[in-house]
Amino acid sequence: MAAAALAGCSDEPVRTTVTPPRVTLPENAPLHGSAPTAAPQTAAPATAAVPAAQDAPPVAAAPPTSVSGAGPAPLPQVKNVGDAEGARLLAQRALLVPVAGIAPASLSDHYELARGQRVHEAIDIMAPTGTPVVAVDDGRIEKLFNSRAGGLTIYQYDREAKLTYYYAHLDRYAPGVREGLEVKRGDVIGYVGSTGNANPAAPHLHFAVFRLPQPPKWWEGEAVNPYPALSRAAPAAPQVASR
Repeated sequence: MAAAALAGCSDEPVRTTVTPPRVTLPENAPLHGSAPTAAPQTAAPATAAVPAAQDAPPVAAAPPTSVSGAGPAPLPQVKNVGDAEGARLLAQRALLVPVAGIAPASLSDHYELARGQRVHEAIDIMAPTGTPVVAVDDGRIEKLFNSRAGGLTIYQYDREAKLTYYYAHLDRYAPGVREGLEVKRGDVIGYVGSTGNANPAAPHLHFAVFRLPQPPKWWEGEAVNPYPALSRAAPAAPQVASR
């Protein structure tokens, strides 16, 4: 499955549960440190009935929170991070996995896989044709491009125009997507497909990141391995609405 799944990018251009016993703690017992001594057995005072909690409405995905004071989870070690400054910038972003319904733990590092005489410099995210593709970060759609290798593609700048997010092999763009459009993290911008040189039997999103030159040019940049940052990104909900 893996070999067939990744064959579609062979000509991709470089640029691109046990319940514990209930314990009753005395009032004002400390929450940390040694276990408190048992309180004398007394009759429990009567308490007012507490109304049942209401189901909370669904909310948009957010980056995973860390234990208080622990900071963000460390990035996984990879053989090649790509451009070091770009990797540093990308690690500071609160990203979403760009394909709806895909868990970060299911991603793999494809950055250094051979593609003819070069390396992939991207990650392939397998999903059925028509699965929503979402913006990984806030920013602006800089270029919509149809290439022989990448098929329908989107180049999205981040808010500071320091990074480009590249989405390729799209089946189609989402309604209303256009060059110059400001997007928010999680906005649907397209749909997974197999356009360009992708294998029709293995639809996927080819996703790459580049550090832009200054002034920025959408067709230029230093490649950054997207896998470490995406491995701790928040998943996009399986059901997301188009713009």
